[in-house]
Amino acid sequence: MGTNTNSLRERHLKAVSAGIGTKGIYAARAENAEMWDVDGKHYIDFAAGIAVNNTGHRHPKIMKAVAEQASRFTHTCFHVAPFEGYIRLAERLNALAPIAGPAKTMLVTTGAEAVENAIKIARIATGRPAVIAFAGGFHGRTLMGMALTGKVAPYKTGFGPFPADVYHAPYPNDFHGVSIDDALRSLEMLLAADVDPSRVAAIIIEPIQGEGGFVPAPAAFLAAIRDIADQHGILLIADEVQTGIGRTGAMFALEGSGVKADLVTLAKGLAGGFPLSAVVGRADLMDAAHVGGLGGTYAGNPLAVAAANAVIEIVQEEQLCERALAIGRTITDRLTSLAHRQGMECIGDIRGPGAMVAFELVTDRDTRNPDPALTNMVIREAEMRGLILLGCGTRFNVIRLLPPLTIPESILAEGLDILEASIIAATGCEAEAA
Repeated sequence: MGTNTNSLRERHLKAVSAGIGTKGIYAARAENAEMWDVDGKHYIDFAAGIAVNNTGHRHPKIMKAVAEQASRFTHTCFHVAPFEGYIRLAERLNALAPIAGPAKTMLVTTGAEAVENAIKIARIATGRPAVIAFAGGFHGRTLMGMALTGKVAPYKTGFGPFPADVYHAPYPNDFHGVSIDDALRSLEMLLAADVDPSRVAAIIIEPIQGEGGFVPAPAAFLAAIRDIADQHGILLIADEVQTGIGRTGAMFALEGSGVKADLVTLAKGLAGGFPLSAVVGRADLMDAAHVGGLGGTYAGNPLAVAAANAVIEIVQEEQLCERALAIGRTITDRLTSLAHRQGMECIGDIRGPGAMVAFELVTDRDTRNPDPALTNMVIREAEMRGLILLGCGTRFNVIRLLPPLTIPESILAEGLDILEASIIAATGCEAEAA
């Protein structure tokens, strides 16, 4: 018997580029932390559109703000006719971002576009060409984004050559045996052997790596990077595309380190499901470009801007940063309890602040060898049971959990029950009762 899913899958295969990876879930509707497919199957969403729907699917305040804006105008192009909502959002971001001194903002559309513009700003402000990024980092699928990204498959394979003057340094990861000292020594060697520091415009870093496996940068490492940057006149760019807007328990992940950035990139959670991104930076840097050097036709779309202004209000009014911390504790406690049971030695590491939690699956805890096959099995098993999960990690063996920050306690508990059952089923091991 045919289904709507099967029909859409056939049309999909014929009409859409095979290079676009997808799951087999064809959405019909969604509400807060739940989704229903075209055949009526119910899912709990632990992906949130890859940390986009931090405020849940279709938050009433966002939908109202967008509808009100749509009744006035949907597009003017900010270059042609600027509008108050854009300015109001810039003012809010300038006040919130972890930037030392007065800040200014530019709005664009995607995370990759924000990163591209941050690099442009850093280069024109410093007069330098080179950029340093980190192994395991992800900064987008544009040519510069791919050059900065420190994960080859699937993002860089076959798409080169990439822009020159981009260098990669190791990122600290205790579970993989890379200490803070190891990473700093390698960065110092890079600056001594591969690129003159006087040629480096910026160091770009994710305070918590996303695609790299939800690996937090220790505060001491971020502080040391800040010192190195200051020593050599290099700018520090914090890529908060996935970590920003409450996800980690603060509006920006960088806040937990006490370190200030020169430029910050934002996207994903910024506009509650509408395409919008931003570069927030020191005012002197943001003003370095000549008039017309920054922007874009769709940059700062009025509907997305209205949504973003609503998102910031929701995060503050509903105390979603505090809620992210509570969600994270619930998830981490459940995973830790499961990992301590007989037969669950496959759970090698659990990490991540706030509601940005991941666990790494290994063949055994002594060698810490990755188990990507088991990772895929858990994700598939969960999907069959009605839970949407995403993988990540440079070794393809990490499962990331990104529920909306508005998820009800009962739905969170149900999702974690499905997750636990899926891990047990995928391992083929009946874990002992808690």
